[in-house]
Amino acid sequence: MPFPLGRLRGLATCTSSRGVFGVLAIDHRQNLRRDLATHPSATIAHEDLVDFKRAVVRALARLSTGVLLDPEAGAAQCIADGSLPGSTGLIVALEATGYSGPPTMRASELLAGWSVAKAKRMGASAVKLLVYYHPEAANAAAQERLVAQVAESCQEHDIPLMLEPLSFSLDAAAPLTGPERRRVVIATAERLTKIGGDVLKAEFPYDAQVRDERLWEAACEELTAASRAPWVLLSAGIGQSLFETQLEIACRAGASGVVVGRAVWGDATKLVGEARAAFLADTADPPGQHRRALRPAMAAGSNRRRLTGPWRGLVSRLLSRR
Repeated sequence: MPFPLGRLRGLATCTSSRGVFGVLAIDHRQNLRRDLATHPSATIAHEDLVDFKRAVVRALARLSTGVLLDPEAGAAQCIADGSLPGSTGLIVALEATGYSGPPTMRASELLAGWSVAKAKRMGASAVKLLVYYHPEAANAAAQERLVAQVAESCQEHDIPLMLEPLSFSLDAAAPLTGPERRRVVIATAERLTKIGGDVLKAEFPYDAQVRDERLWEAACEELTAASRAPWVLLSAGIGQSLFETQLEIACRAGASGVVVGRAVWGDATKLVGEARAAFLADTADPPGQHRRALRPAMAAGSNRRRLTGPWRGLVSRLLSRR
């Protein structure tokens, strides 16, 4: 089987010299519009969305191994004006924002007019697919086919796929909590990484309301064992202190880094002008919160699983020499 050098190169451009992901996420669209709105009926122009993304990327990309952007208001704009440094990896989202269907049968859809091929031509290092998924949902098989379709396209175009499953409850009145959340997140990782994906962007596999770090670490270790791909922790917009604790535990239990978004730049959405610029500048400088958020990932120890897949071992050796 030919060695997938394009996927290897794409992954390498999104990691540190030690093979760790420290990715800044700002592919948000509708939820970012809501965050930027000064009141519920306010209209946020497309240009406002672009300007905010450019400001965040200009301030924080240099501290990150890669940046996750959307193709509607982020990727092309940040390339065109130089906000995204050429030395920083670019991961581009494939999915349309939101989901279709009822809350207990959520369906992800690809963004109309966008494709893996177009992301590759743009110069993306990797692509990302967010897929809403529950192993027992009525539409689980359809979501699995979507993952398989995208994974096949990524293989055709020799570009890595970052897979981001988001779980949901089959009871619209009750969110996933405790052991049930752990079961669903881990079963999802096991099932979907068998289908495709070079990196799993995973939810923290335990309910954050249950403050038992022994249970948290055990769940993360189980996730590491279940996933066929290296996994990175997503921030899910939680508070900075809680996220740092989760990240430290996740990396100790085998995570390969972090993809962090609103936990770092969320407060900037309520600021404008010089106040926003000052906040982002402070965030970018030690002991700024972006650097603090990345520290546990970048210092991940020997338990962290390096990049794996069909090229297991070779990638670790290559990255360790960078």
